[in-house]
Amino acid sequence: MERVLLDQVIQTDYGQLDLSWGEDGYFDGDFDRSYQGQVNGLVGAARPTGVHINLARRSGGSPVRMVLLDAPPGSDGGQWEDVVEVSITVPEGQDVAWSAWVDMGGGPIDLPPGSYRLRVSANGRDEGHAGEFAEGTVDDYLLQFWRSPWQPDAIHRTGSEDARYWHREVGGRRQD
Repeated sequence: MERVLLDQVIQTDYGQLDLSWGEDGYFDGDFDRSYQGQVNGLVGAARPTGVHINLARRSGGSPVRMVLLDAPPGSDGGQWEDVVEVSITVPEGQDVAWSAWVDMGGGPIDLPPGSYRLRVSANGRDEGHAGEFAEGTVDDYLLQFWRSPWQPDAIHRTGSEDARYWHREVGGRRQD
């Protein structure tokens, strides 16, 4: 079973989407701090106060759906081009919120405290990069949360050149 936390087109700039639950949870432009110890370059979860999600589109709107699951998701059957997972912990007494670059938008996310695995799946990253200022939507994202103990981040699928670029340029900060 899943509970929808958010399902809307998010307007962003610089492809920045943040989930935060602490005073310093927003991405501050420091990829080293947000992606430290990780292999993926799409979802920075190294900071204990939030997660940075790197959308492909520089400016414009991207459909984003966030769901809370009772159990880990099964295979998507190849439906999504790019898939990564990270672990997060939302502390007791903290409210979770989403935000886009500066004042592009934001709001609460009803995600209870606890340890989660977060799978971020994307389609259209190459189109999003090429059409960074296009009218309409060109890339879309699914964020799935489920209770889970901490595990290292993982890249499950890389189908776009844009994801390959970000994994190479921002990922690779984990020393295996």
